[in-house]
Amino acid sequence: MSAQLSGPELPTALTLSPDDPDRIGGYRLHARLGSGGMGVVYLAHTPGGRPIALKMVRPEFAADPAFRDRFAREVASARRIHGLFTAQVVDFGVDAHTPWLATAYVPGPSLHEVVRRHGPLPVRTVLLLVAGIAEALQAIHGAGIVHRDLKPGNVLLAADGPRVIDFGIAHAAGSAALTGTGLRIGTAAFMAPEQALGHRVTPAADVFALGALAAYVAGGQAPFGSGSEPPVLYRVVHEHPDLTRVPAELSALVARCLAKQPADRPTPAELIAYVHAHPAVGTRPEFTDGGVGVDVRDQ
Repeated sequence: MSAQLSGPELPTALTLSPDDPDRIGGYRLHARLGSGGMGVVYLAHTPGGRPIALKMVRPEFAADPAFRDRFAREVASARRIHGLFTAQVVDFGVDAHTPWLATAYVPGPSLHEVVRRHGPLPVRTVLLLVAGIAEALQAIHGAGIVHRDLKPGNVLLAADGPRVIDFGIAHAAGSAALTGTGLRIGTAAFMAPEQALGHRVTPAADVFALGALAAYVAGGQAPFGSGSEPPVLYRVVHEHPDLTRVPAELSALVARCLAKQPADRPTPAELIAYVHAHPAVGTRPEFTDGGVGVDVRDQ
């Protein structure tokens, strides 16, 4: 498998079902891009023809006043984020019957899809991804937001590097009454110990998630395994990560990110500096030189 990027693979889009709306907030919907615990994501276009990703939250959240209040505050913060490696917010409907959020459309697959289709990525690619995602986290944290659900499915791979999506949405859901009914916000295999325990979450939780994400894309599996949520969360809180599949050139970096104590983890700025100094990156730590992604032609 080559590490050259010949052009982004388009994410799989599904045709709209009879149950899907045909228009949200004045935008005509063209396809369903995906769905999850928070809601459904659609492909739409602005009147000028620009593609956008429009996320409509689940009705259960829309009916919760606490969620709606927090959602409005988080959207206001997210609008201030203009990082190169984030999907910028372009419009929103916080007061709509069913709240929604529109971001720039990223024409590329998620890291989850890339690893599932092509296996672990080369060391240099992983390092560049870590630096790009860390830069995105700097922008997100600078706006006063903690992502809380950073995972391979929430990082899209464009031709010029990663794009972090869904920042701020999980925080809004964390205030909802639904969290008291068994709906956990976050993804167990990429959740920091303090988040799993219900403790205060800081930007360091996103660094932990980035370490777990790096282990996944470098080794093909999450460092605390998979399966049902309770045993995975137990391993996150009490056991050491399994880094046997992570290349030696990355193991120290990943292990630092996965420290149990938040204070022991590096900051995003430290991660960026580490990557730029790594011998595998060389003198041009950038995505445009063909050092990130996969060329599916030789699969």
